[in-house]
Amino acid sequence: MNRSYDRWTFVNANDLHVGSPRSYRFDPSRNENWQTARGQILALRPDLLLVGGDLTMDGCLHDDELRTVKEDLESLPFPSYVVPGNHDVGNKFTPVQGAWGYDDIEWNVKSEWLRQFASHFGPLPWTFLHKNVRFTGFYEAVAGSGLPEEAQLWDFLERLPSLPAPAHHVAMLHSPLFFDHMDEPTYDPTVREEFVRWFFNLDRGPRFRMLEALRAARVDLVITAHLHVRRPVQTVEGVGFLKAPAAGGKPQYGDVWPDGDDTLGFHRFDVTDERIDITFIPLEKVSRAEGYGPRGHPPRHLRDYSLAWEKGMRTP
Repeated sequence: MNRSYDRWTFVNANDLHVGSPRSYRFDPSRNENWQTARGQILALRPDLLLVGGDLTMDGCLHDDELRTVKEDLESLPFPSYVVPGNHDVGNKFTPVQGAWGYDDIEWNVKSEWLRQFASHFGPLPWTFLHKNVRFTGFYEAVAGSGLPEEAQLWDFLERLPSLPAPAHHVAMLHSPLFFDHMDEPTYDPTVREEFVRWFFNLDRGPRFRMLEALRAARVDLVITAHLHVRRPVQTVEGVGFLKAPAAGGKPQYGDVWPDGDDTLGFHRFDVTDERIDITFIPLEKVSRAEGYGPRGHPPRHLRDYSLAWEKGMRTP
């Protein structure tokens, strides 16, 4: 019989995008926004913190950025559990260049970058029990990549249903499974009008396979990031999907859906045996600091390290 617990709290923050002035691009507002969020989270005194990816601006290229965030999270008086984002380990896999002007093939998720992330934050995927909740985290964008980590992920998901099931099961991913709705098609990244939707979801085959795995594991709530916009929970076949905001990065896509909101902030979750109550907490202040360099996922010729405010970052 499962033990009953008093009401307790955990927090989820995503898309910190902490960068370095030694890089080819740096936006100090992102670092400052994360520090604001960090202070607000400290005041809540949660049991634990979940960080849903894009901890860094360019951690895949600059190991120093991963190290900086790791040290920051380790200094908190409660544990943190993280999954990577595309800025940390590479984007959703594509064999073709997309229509958005990025160097999509170079920025594909890579085993090398996944191992680098794990060297700082521990192995992926992971699952653990805390009081009456099972927490599970993984990098969903390896699905469809053909990397060894993809096979490891599917094997992990198939084993989840055999684990003890407490009152709730919360999964944390970086990218949403779907952009608008679960039944949407596989979009074509070479078509400009479809690129954004392709970039911010899983292709149809991996999407439905993952949904079935989550259902089999009795997942109640899936928290995702990546979009920098929050929406009310969307329930699909008994699984709730929460698109969560950015805590450090820039607002974006707030006008795509009538119920979307790109206000920077994070979510507080108050847990009882019967339910999980979700509260959005906006940042107390938003930085207006300005930096330099391109946004997005630029090709090599646009990564100009001579712009750096401080010198010494390893040039990939």
